Amino acid sequence: MVHHGRMSDSPAYAEVVRLLESATRRLVRTVDAMADFQFAEPSLLPGWTRGHVVAHLVLNAEGLAAALEGVREHRGVPMYASQEARDADIEELSGADPAVLRDRLLASTTAIHDAVEELPEDLYSTRIERTPGSDRTFTAGRVGEMRLREVEIHHADLDLAYTWSDWPSDFTVLLLDNRGGVHDGPPFTARAVDLGRSWTFGDGGPTVTGPGALLAWWATGRDPGDGLSSDDGELPRMEAW
Repeated sequence: MVHHGRMSDSPAYAEVVRLLESATRRLVRTVDAMADFQFAEPSLLPGWTRGHVVAHLVLNAEGLAAALEGVREHRGVPMYASQEARDADIEELSGADPAVLRDRLLASTTAIHDAVEELPEDLYSTRIERTPGSDRTFTAGRVGEMRLREVEIHHADLDLAYTWSDWPSDFTVLLLDNRGGVHDGPPFTARAVDLGRSWTFGDGGPTVTGPGALLAWWATGRDPGDGLSSDDGELPRMEAW
């Protein structure tokens, strides 16, 4: 991946950039190694083939990169034109020739990495709309972390050799930090035995214990939590996202 421009002086931001670059390299290697027929096979996401997952990753990167370009140029650019357009674009691109998907993925991941890396620190607080007029907004300074979650989680969603168990511990911590901060379901505490850390998901509730990466995967709503234990014998229900 080409590097140019000034990386932020923020250690936390620089760490996200580092994690994003390594995660992206792993994803691109996986997609490049996929046989053409595998793009039409099911992913772990209901109703989506692996081609849908790759198409989503492409369009997510392109939308975020365009939004950050707008931030740098001091003009508002939403991530997607609309939710309907986003869904239709994924559906259309998912059926493209695998060579097209591979090329679009490489170009888009390079674009979003460079856009994140080169974002001036004084623009971090600029807000970006997910769709025009939407109340779902996020700051430019969070785009790198958002993209990192998309890459790592959807890489596992491809249901190939790379799984949640391959996530770096730094990403596991970042994901549990994020999920704990936005959780609005039944309260609980997550205790990662391998990381020596705990996270609170709301106030009260049971303590759910297990490996950090499995806790993080379960917190995305993608796993029933069979490898986890709860001190009251019940696992809270996690909604998929």
